[in-house]
Amino acid sequence: DGININDGVGSTSPDALRAAVLETKADLGIAFDGDGDRLQMVNAEGELLTGDDLLYVLAMHRVAQGNSDAGVVGTLMSNMGLELALASSGLKLARANVGDRYVKELMIAEGWSLGGESSGHIICSDVSTTGDGIIAALQVLAAMQQSGRSIDELRSGFVALPQTLVNVTISKGFDLQAHTQIAEACEAVEAELEGKGRLLLRPSGTEPVIRVMVEGDQTVDIDALAGRVASVIQAAA
Repeated sequence: DGININDGVGSTSPDALRAAVLETKADLGIAFDGDGDRLQMVNAEGELLTGDDLLYVLAMHRVAQGNSDAGVVGTLMSNMGLELALASSGLKLARANVGDRYVKELMIAEGWSLGGESSGHIICSDVSTTGDGIIAALQVLAAMQQSGRSIDELRSGFVALPQTLVNVTISKGFDLQAHTQIAEACEAVEAELEGKGRLLLRPSGTEPVIRVMVEGDQTVDIDALAGRVASVIQAAA
């Protein structure tokens, strides 16, 4: 609007894109963030595709093209369903800390050409040296064009596990590692999740909260497990 970048539109406000795709009966919608390194797409039904969806599509296209990479770099927030889907095709998922700089560092360390975040920061280092939303979008479009398949057909092998996130407000200077009861609660939950999901505790970098994330298959009550850990943290905070 001349003052704000992507005010009410773009990757951070995808409702306008969804509406445009449905109105025009488009096959796909594409949005970027203000500096162009984050990509969001929606399918023909206006459903938002995550960075995990797009990473899977790009990884499978590379496999079909004979790419010899052994895996893909994601982050601690990448859905476990992506890990399982890649594994079924013989690929590993290596998890970096949240942030595209950490993704790139791990890509270099592993010698892999594809990595990204669930939020839509995707790096195709065989094409570009850094994350670029336009390049990532073109890579997805190339996979569609060369395979003759829709985006939904290309991502059909990836099923995201249900995920829940609870934010727990903490006091200034709170040390998560100093409370044995939190560690014990996490160990108990992880024992229940073994092979069926993940637990992640992540301090926010912008506000005084601990983010408790639990994901798991349909046999797991992720809300209850996240609430159990959150209540222990709340009591300690």
